[in-house]
Amino acid sequence: ETFSQNNSLMNHMKSHTAKKPFKCSTCGKIYPYKSRLNDHMRIHTGEKPFSCETCGKSFQRKSRLVNHIRIHTGEKPFSCETCGKSFRSKHKLVNHIRIHTGEKLFSCETCGKSFTQMQSLTVHIRSHTGEKPFSCGICGKSFTQKHNLTSHNRIHTGEKPFSCEACGKCFPHKKSLTVHMRSHTCEKPFSCGICGKGFTHKHNLTSHNRIHTGEK
Repeated sequence: ETFSQNNSLMNHMKSHTAKKPFKCSTCGKIYPYKSRLNDHMRIHTGEKPFSCETCGKSFQRKSRLVNHIRIHTGEKPFSCETCGKSFRSKHKLVNHIRIHTGEKLFSCETCGKSFTQMQSLTVHIRSHTGEKPFSCGICGKSFTQKHNLTSHNRIHTGEKPFSCEACGKCFPHKKSLTVHMRSHTCEKPFSCGICGKGFTHKHNLTSHNRIHTGEK
């Protein structure tokens, strides 16, 4: 990698030599250069000096503001060479690439299961701890993931954002729309392993299997 200024080169070299002379007075974490320490200190102070001119949302780091602005502009400058999918930030592209390489850097200390992304590991750990950090403000029901809370909230709001292109019927969840579409396509993705009969719903296959097992 090349650098236009000596200071930039010196800062870069510190990442290789592991010299980290800048220490956080609050938690003791150390960094190779002062700018990284300054960014870190905002975690403790809560300062968010970088604001979006479009929506007013503020960020602790300028790089995060830059990535956020792309939500408004639609810009996705980082593309996967394997599948062509584009991303707003380099970090998201790096995480995505692991889908193709199969690299799993993040392992659960409890059961040893590995994941390609840190976020996936964080969610998995909640299966061991029982943590459900996302709570409904109306009924108090809690969830392990934010998107599950978002889906749940539609019970209260009545929102149905997923509509069928064939008949116009609307659904609160994407999965419900997927199941509904089979009524138009006649798709039957659930097949009996014994007689081969197909079903549109998994629970119908479960009921059918009782014919073969004799279970009531």
